[in-house]
Amino acid sequence: MTHLTNPVLRGFNPDPSIVRVGDDIYIATSTFEWYPGVRIHHSRDLVHWRLAARPLERASQLDMLGDPDSCGVWAPDLSHAHGRFWLIYTDVKRYGQTTVNGATGVSLRDFHNYLVTSETIEGPWSDPVFLNASGFDPALFHDDDGRSWLLNMLWDHRPGSSRFAGIVIQELDRATLTLVGERRVIFEGTALGFTEGPHLYKRDGWYHLLVAEGGTGWDHAVVMARSRSLFGPYEVHPDGPVLTAAGQRSGPLTRTGHGDLVELADGTTWIAYLCGRPLPGRERCVMGRETALQPVQWGDDGWLRTLTDGAAPDPHPAAPALPSAPWPEIEWDGEFADPMLPEAFQWLRTAQTEALFSLTERPGHLRLYGRESIGSSFRQALVARRQEHFRYTATTQVEFDPVNFQQAAGLICYYNSTKFHYLHITRDQGARQLQVMSAWPHDGSCTMTLVTDALPDGAIDLRVEVEDDRLRFGWRRAGDMAWHDAAGILDASILSDEASLGGLPNFTGTFVGMACQDMAGTAIPADFRSFRYEGSDPG
Repeated sequence: MTHLTNPVLRGFNPDPSIVRVGDDIYIATSTFEWYPGVRIHHSRDLVHWRLAARPLERASQLDMLGDPDSCGVWAPDLSHAHGRFWLIYTDVKRYGQTTVNGATGVSLRDFHNYLVTSETIEGPWSDPVFLNASGFDPALFHDDDGRSWLLNMLWDHRPGSSRFAGIVIQELDRATLTLVGERRVIFEGTALGFTEGPHLYKRDGWYHLLVAEGGTGWDHAVVMARSRSLFGPYEVHPDGPVLTAAGQRSGPLTRTGHGDLVELADGTTWIAYLCGRPLPGRERCVMGRETALQPVQWGDDGWLRTLTDGAAPDPHPAAPALPSAPWPEIEWDGEFADPMLPEAFQWLRTAQTEALFSLTERPGHLRLYGRESIGSSFRQALVARRQEHFRYTATTQVEFDPVNFQQAAGLICYYNSTKFHYLHITRDQGARQLQVMSAWPHDGSCTMTLVTDALPDGAIDLRVEVEDDRLRFGWRRAGDMAWHDAAGILDASILSDEASLGGLPNFTGTFVGMACQDMAGTAIPADFRSFRYEGSDPG
């Protein structure tokens, strides 16, 4: 019997929304400040997955310049009805709060909710239609009477109130793509709090509401309630959460929540949900929140339950009874010979890639144009891919001849502006140097360590080796065999949601890639000839 190995979408792939169209199953996940916006994976058997679309790829669709860390595109909802795909998502423009005598005061945040559509999953996807800004995690419910409804959590910024003020619903006029009628609060949540991530389903005359609760940390959970009426009142599941790993801070799957249901062609029901994999012996998930799948079943009493005891996540559920459907293997040799960037890579916040990088200016190379400082919320020349394994090695070869100390280029392990390790070439005191810059979230400091003050001329190979929570950089002149150590062992665990500078959002995951800065404003380029990533997990 074939089994799934969870997570099925490894590395930063949170907030899954799942839908089946015929034999095809799709999962959309959040991308936050990383461009293009939203990733949609495709499978026919739940075992084999391919990246099928990155729908928000044009400037007219998404502009995240200035969006804070871990803001941007939250919680997409993917559905298919009336002959097309519907994708709803939030673009978070501000994440701010104040405190009064140690307690949360006014919490002003800006959540812009949009809709795009397409006849095919590959696109082209439409330009966005603005829907509302009353809260985040929007989702569409297409009722069997032909009407469609928008749900989202309601944000309450008033001091002393519950910021997560319940789930609201409002009708969407599909002809005009506008909201009509009044919004209504249909569910205020349970004692777990943090009620968000709504999805609505209709079965046997019941409206079943699924929400995420408990926050995005260790007590995250999937909660369900039902009603005979669309507008409620909704009765909460008698067993409590239908999926949770609450209290678990070690093991293969923790932080489980934010789910969505799908019925497969074989009649079984499955839940897609986010999860975290802590580092061995450490309560930190450097890969952020990933996507897992497992079967669930409807009981004789009409309530949904997991097949596991205690609503627990299943690391290795049996695969569904569907024909095996592997995708052709597409391997990249690590060389930048193609004028298109490999789809594993993303960049930050903007569709204006010509200002950041080029694959044609110097054929055979990825040219990054030096832009703003590392961690800028506007224009960063940083191209990276997800960390997907506890242990990996990444290497790149770069040609870069900086003029002054304000220019740098190299290999970076990046979570956000407050958490990164960066091995880079720069120039100081007239000499080309190699330095390591690290941002430490425990105190907000940024340190710089000199690796060598006499870097040889020409191309340089840079390497990072990560083993669980240990990170080591290395370098060599291109063509040499021996690697030289750079700055000793660094703490890789800071590149995680759990290592946080207080009050800031931390919802993404670790990326490894290439970066270039020119704080003098002259856009000096760095040319990267190759990038290779090889990963493995213990056991």
